[in-house]
Amino acid sequence: MSRRPVVVDLLFFTGLKGGMESYVREVYGRLDRDDPELEFIGFASSELAAARAPWFPGALVDSGISGEDRIAWARGELFAVDRFARRVGAAVLHCPANFGPASPHVPVVLTVHDLLAFRYPEYVPGRYAAVIRAMVRRAARTADRVITVSDASRGDLHDLLGVASDRVTVVPLAGSDASATATAEADRRRDDQLLAVGNRMPHKNFERLLEALAEIPASRRPRLVVTGSHGPDPLAATVAALGLGEWVALRGWLGADELDRLYRESTALVFPTLFEGFGLPTLEAMSRGCPVICSDLPVLRDVAGPAARYFDPRDPASIAASIVAVLSDAGLRTRMAAAGSARASEFSWERTARETRDVLRSVATPAHRSRGR
Repeated sequence: MSRRPVVVDLLFFTGLKGGMESYVREVYGRLDRDDPELEFIGFASSELAAARAPWFPGALVDSGISGEDRIAWARGELFAVDRFARRVGAAVLHCPANFGPASPHVPVVLTVHDLLAFRYPEYVPGRYAAVIRAMVRRAARTADRVITVSDASRGDLHDLLGVASDRVTVVPLAGSDASATATAEADRRRDDQLLAVGNRMPHKNFERLLEALAEIPASRRPRLVVTGSHGPDPLAATVAALGLGEWVALRGWLGADELDRLYRESTALVFPTLFEGFGLPTLEAMSRGCPVICSDLPVLRDVAGPAARYFDPRDPASIAASIVAVLSDAGLRTRMAAAGSARASEFSWERTARETRDVLRSVATPAHRSRGR
């Protein structure tokens, strides 16, 4: 039996997109180049093609489209990906980053990570918000199958876009595979360093975290490292206005190795987000034995469970109280680290990859294709 071609839409992948890139690397890095049923072909951004991708289990084709050029990227998602998939005779096209073709001519599996632009449009500033909503809505409605990362996101797909729940498969994400070393790493942690990670979109809520830090008396105030910004950091003005320059390090975008080091040496991760589709940083921290202090959101309760300490993300006093409670109790931190490591072990990238492959295989079957387009 000949293998069925699976085209993977990698136009978005530039090395600077964070969680969605981690998702694709972790999933496809665990799929077999010699899979007996599926042959993987990556339709890559010019940035990814130049950098190469040893983790990808198949050939990469340079699209000639820059994932950093928003207009070219959008056109590529709407039209070029489908043309390429048809040209190579794809049995299925996997679009793993929310967007897909306008009018697909091959079966499509779409991964939707969250519906931020629909649930909280005020958190998606700029003129592109309407374009994002239109592209996601069209992709979700025309896909043969939708993968999403949490029950909360599946509910949003049904409630906000009218996607039938039986067309959606929930495939959870996972943390790193570092939990085996988490206990040993605990002895290397600093007693006064918090870590916060994420881009600078409004829903990440870093301003409230900075206000919370300013409420903690200087004699007890920890150092805070904030990563994830591209270019000049918009948080710099808030840091200066609150007089926190001595306590806050704005580190910008970091590579995986440096971020891993920060997870391992920091006293705790603080995650003040107002909205997430999953909340991957909580598992990334827990898998390294780093206690997690995070927003009290249903999706984060689903992911972090009883291992995290929760706060009201809209209340700086609540954030500050949680930080002080964790930092002032070494025994609590030890218990949180152990519970977090155990919680992270319940999630597996191997499972994510296996279940993703199962969806791709089911849509790529001749029986499915005969029922489709």
